[in-house]
Amino acid sequence: MVMEALVCRKLGDPTVPLSDASPISVSSFHPVPELTSPTAVRVRVRATSLNYANYLQILGKYQEKPPLPFIPGSDYSGVVESVGDRVSRFKVGDKVCSVASLGSFAEFIVAEEKDLLLVPDGCDLVAAGALPVAFGTSHVALVHRAQLKPGQVLLVLGAAGGVGLSAVQIGKVCGAVVIAVARGEAKVRFLQSMGVDHVVDLGKGNVIESVKHFLKARGLKGVDVLYDPVGGKLTKESMKLLNWGAQILVIGFASGEVPVIPANIALVKNWTVHGLYWGSYKIHQPHFLEDSLMQLLSWLSKGLITIQISHTYSLSEANIAFAAIKERKVIGKVMIVIENSSAGRSKL
Repeated sequence: MVMEALVCRKLGDPTVPLSDASPISVSSFHPVPELTSPTAVRVRVRATSLNYANYLQILGKYQEKPPLPFIPGSDYSGVVESVGDRVSRFKVGDKVCSVASLGSFAEFIVAEEKDLLLVPDGCDLVAAGALPVAFGTSHVALVHRAQLKPGQVLLVLGAAGGVGLSAVQIGKVCGAVVIAVARGEAKVRFLQSMGVDHVVDLGKGNVIESVKHFLKARGLKGVDVLYDPVGGKLTKESMKLLNWGAQILVIGFASGEVPVIPANIALVKNWTVHGLYWGSYKIHQPHFLEDSLMQLLSWLSKGLITIQISHTYSLSEANIAFAAIKERKVIGKVMIVIENSSAGRSKL
């Protein structure tokens, strides 16, 4: 049996048109993965998420470098298609979501039973596929690492992206005063519609002065938690806004520049710097990660959080999907949605 899959055969820019020059190509005759153990589950993929890490991995610039060729992918959702003899938690037809180290940009993927989560009734399956990495990152960062409390001031950089929007929403669930930084009127308007307390447009005026004016008007001293998936000069500037005892969450470096956080200032100001590589929790504390994602799925089913899907594409449009991320055209998540029109074909 064969399936359609997106295969990375060499490192390079995945935004170039699909051709011999592209590092990625769509294979229509890739073998359907076999059940690898009695506790394995094969999932018919419905949707898989594009994260900035996927883009970096194909470029060869991510910390994890799989051997070539490989099928990219991370968080996904789908329907259970078959189960191993000892699987007890799931049955054929169940809706599930999970995170894979590789392989979700395909019509089928195999996962261990312990790595899958049941999608609650009432949750959109495409939305569930967008949740684990972005919302999981922000939930662990804000709820567990920073222990964000009601009334604290949260500053979110890159607030219109996938992780940024998740941080904004989780910040509001926690009762924080949320300040969001993004670029462009459309992103600013969208963040305002999400109930953000103050939005700063990077393209207009001075970020620091805008935030200081808001804080003064609200009688607030400064920022208690900085959520930073951007890095670069913006990190350095944002440190001017931090309170004594503030917490800095290092999420990523979408700007391409790794910032320097002066240790002497961190000492004097009693700052705590949290490095957060969410994927490593799967290795070191998998049960902790499962509890986090189960709470998020519960929040999603109750309407406490919503998933903003910015763009959806097919596997054959993957280069366009990666371009949307590269060119910062995204408000929320970019998804590959798989219709499974040819899933499980016999190889001719």
